[in-house]
Amino acid sequence: MSSLKDVCSGLPLDPLPPNQGRDPSVPHAPVRAPNLTAEEERLALRNALRYFPPSHHATLAPEFAQELRQYGHIYMYRFRPTLPMRAYPIDQYPCRTRQAAAIMLMIMNNLDPAVAQFPQELVTYGGNGQVFSNWAQFRLVMHYLSEMSEEQTLVMYSGHPMGLFPSLPSSPRAIITNGMVIPNYSSRAQYEKMFALGVSMYGQMTAGSYCYIGPQGIVHGTMLTVLNAGRRYLGSGDLSGRVFVTSGLGGMSGAQAKAAVIAGCVGVIAEVDEAPLRKRHEQGWVMEVTSNMEHCIARIREAKSSKTPLSLGYHGNIVDLWERLLLEYERTGELLVDLGSDQTSLHNPFNGGYYPVQLSFRQANQVMVADPGRFKTMVQESLKRHVSAINKLADAGMFFWDYGNAFLLEAQRAGAQVGKVGGGATEFRYPSYVQHIMGDIFSLGFGPFRWVCTSGDPQDLAETDNIASRVLEEMSAHVTDDVRQQYDDNIRWIREAGKHKMVVGSQARILYSDQRGRVSIALAINRAVANGSVSAPVVISRDHHDVSGTDSPFRETSNVYDGSAFCADMAVHNFVGDAFRGATWVALHNGGGVGWGEVINGGFGLLLDGSAEAARRASLMLNWDVSNGVARRCWSGNSNAYETIQRTMEEDGLLRVTMPFPVRDERVLDRALQG
Repeated sequence: MSSLKDVCSGLPLDPLPPNQGRDPSVPHAPVRAPNLTAEEERLALRNALRYFPPSHHATLAPEFAQELRQYGHIYMYRFRPTLPMRAYPIDQYPCRTRQAAAIMLMIMNNLDPAVAQFPQELVTYGGNGQVFSNWAQFRLVMHYLSEMSEEQTLVMYSGHPMGLFPSLPSSPRAIITNGMVIPNYSSRAQYEKMFALGVSMYGQMTAGSYCYIGPQGIVHGTMLTVLNAGRRYLGSGDLSGRVFVTSGLGGMSGAQAKAAVIAGCVGVIAEVDEAPLRKRHEQGWVMEVTSNMEHCIARIREAKSSKTPLSLGYHGNIVDLWERLLLEYERTGELLVDLGSDQTSLHNPFNGGYYPVQLSFRQANQVMVADPGRFKTMVQESLKRHVSAINKLADAGMFFWDYGNAFLLEAQRAGAQVGKVGGGATEFRYPSYVQHIMGDIFSLGFGPFRWVCTSGDPQDLAETDNIASRVLEEMSAHVTDDVRQQYDDNIRWIREAGKHKMVVGSQARILYSDQRGRVSIALAINRAVANGSVSAPVVISRDHHDVSGTDSPFRETSNVYDGSAFCADMAVHNFVGDAFRGATWVALHNGGGVGWGEVINGGFGLLLDGSAEAARRASLMLNWDVSNGVARRCWSGNSNAYETIQRTMEEDGLLRVTMPFPVRDERVLDRALQG
């Protein structure tokens, strides 16, 4: 077995490691169908071989060509380390700066089999959210980070380490971009070709920026979404006896089962792939599993009647489940579902993100490669059936929302009845959860703030939980009522988080907080590192799904109605602004969440090492990281954002934001346009 020192020593070339290929005992990414021409195949092979000296080309070229033709991509399995992938304590990484060690820890956490969806293909979540494009890139990145000084920055081009470049100690230690292609070429077909050629990569949100922390990263947001959906649609925050039906138990969607139980309802989650279903059950995220529809319906009735919180994983197609729930309603008049959504990976609908109801899981994986055109047609037919059942149940009183996975967007493209009469470009028959449930909390400055204890010690995580809880409790006495509701939800969350065994991989935590809360928590944790009550540095980050990080017209910015929902200035400025305000690393991606070409998002990581410099960086950067997005939302006309940024300017004399003047008399517009 290799060691961290071996993993960080660069490409093993003398001798080459044995080619062990793929391990058949672990889940693997669906086979890709990039439809390369003969000349493009030649180019893909040439591009892969440039990582290695010519003396090895005769050995590597045939196996790389086989990978390309068999799997649709060159993963370079030969160079996959034998060392178990996980977040080792930060002191174990060979390095010249702890900032680099923190990045290495986060990379290895992203590839931990307990965390990653398809670790051998370097996919963290979402079916195609890559950390790197191939294993040579992983080896080189780890080597560069181990040698990096605090006067160098690692430059990453879509998984490829361009190299270490001279910079300042105050500069980020890594600058990451993924999928930054010319807009006219940002199509799915172009993506498949560019990924196969090894020149671009889909980094999802937190996969290619090394900030993923397992499904816990979304479980809190999902819990808040379900709670707020109950308040909005059902008139109560008490969800006992209420049934929430959805689909997907993968990297992100796997949070739904745990969140449903924490929220107190009955969560029923359909999953066609047995591997993630069993994984979530073994991890304790899903309480029960069944592949029997009759048993599934019976358990829904029992749990609904007894008002017992339950997470039930149904091994089968979500369309079958929706149609059966409709049949039960038509037969008995009993509506068994109160809330509904979907988290299939519809950003990637034709390559494993969505499985059509007409085919079994195995059949679908075969057809998507053998006959992509037929597979696409079947996906779209399935989506129309999917929506038809939902529409009829919604007419009966079930409340459905789009969970930002491009479900309604792809359903509309398939011809399903999801249009909204008189709706704008980002509106459908059912609202995005951002538009109706969570969006205004972004305008208040709330979003998914997270941290990782680099010691790997659960005691450090427990201490940071206590710190965050104390900070929020102290602050909640001095905030407005709408902000206090969010604080109360998060205090409840952080008090309960340790009891629900949500840690998968690194010792990490997430909560939703506003600007003042994030800064205060970060500074308190930094002090705890300094005084030794937390034994090692802590990495702070956030999901790109946040106040400022993401321009996504069908999700994060779907409730921006001034015509700028399709503009990406905010995310780009977020990335650049975080970089020069002290982030340890920053990332800018095309395509996270709802898919390639549909969104631009930016993220960061920052190491809290207990120093005064770390405190200064955290304060400066986190204030900007939130205010940027609140200011943009204010300018778009959001009243919550207007009030939030006004209060922030009153607290910070250096902040001056251009404030909008509303049109108070619509007749002014009428007269001007009629004239």
